[in-house]
Amino acid sequence: MYQTENLHLTSDMKISDVILNNPYLILLLEHFGIDVPLQDKSVNDVCLENKINTELFLTFANLYNGVQYNFKNTFTYLEVLTVVNYLKNSHKYYSEEIYPNILSIIQQMNSVNNMKEMALVEKFFNEYFSEVIEHLNYENNTVFPYILGLYERIINQDKAVGGKQYSVSEYQEHHNDIEEKLNDLKNLLVKYLPMKNDQPIRRKLLFSLFELEYDLNIHSRIENLILIPLVAKMELHLKQKK
Repeated sequence: MYQTENLHLTSDMKISDVILNNPYLILLLEHFGIDVPLQDKSVNDVCLENKINTELFLTFANLYNGVQYNFKNTFTYLEVLTVVNYLKNSHKYYSEEIYPNILSIIQQMNSVNNMKEMALVEKFFNEYFSEVIEHLNYENNTVFPYILGLYERIINQDKAVGGKQYSVSEYQEHHNDIEEKLNDLKNLLVKYLPMKNDQPIRRKLLFSLFELEYDLNIHSRIENLILIPLVAKMELHLKQKK
C-alpha cells in the first residue's frame, strides 16, 4: 500500500498536489465520478464543479490519506445521494475489477504450482468472494433503495412512498466487515504456503490483497461513521413529522 505523509487535507489545497502526495486518491476521485486532468484547481473548486459537499469530500479524502481525526457528522439528507452513489461505484470496482484481478493472480499461482494447497487457496477465495457478493447485493438491492426512499419522502414532505418496513438498525445488525477473512489469506501466503518459483506472482497477490483490505476498511468506516448515522437522522426526522 502506498504510504503517504498523512497530510491533513484542506479545501484550499491544489487537488493535483493532493493526488501527487497520495496517488491512491485517484480511486477516491473515480468513486466520486470526478475525472482527471485536474489542472491547478483547488479541492473546493473541483467539489463545486462536481456538486459535491466539500466537507464530505475532505472527510472521505482524509480517511484515504490515513489522517486520524475527530469530525462532527453534521451532514444532512442533502448529502445522502452523493454517499450512496460513491458506495455503489466502489461496489462496482470490487465486483468488476479488483476481485476478478485477484482471482486471476491466484489462478496464475495455481498454474505455476499445481498442488492441493494452492487449489485450497482458490477455493477459499471463491467462497469468500461469494460472501462479498452477497453483502454487496444486500446493500445494492435492499439498503440503498430504502435510503433513497427516505430521501424521496423528505423531499416530497412525507408523501406516501411504497416499500416494506425497514430500519437502519437492521442494516447495522446485518452489516459486517467483509475484509476480516483477508487476514487469513495473507497469513497463509506469508507464513505457511510452500511453493517454488512464484515470488513475483505471490508479491502481486499480496499487494492486491493489502490494497483491497485498505479500501474495504475505509468503505466500512464510511458506512459506519457517516451513512448509518445520517440515515438514522433521516428516520428520526420522518418519525417526528408523523
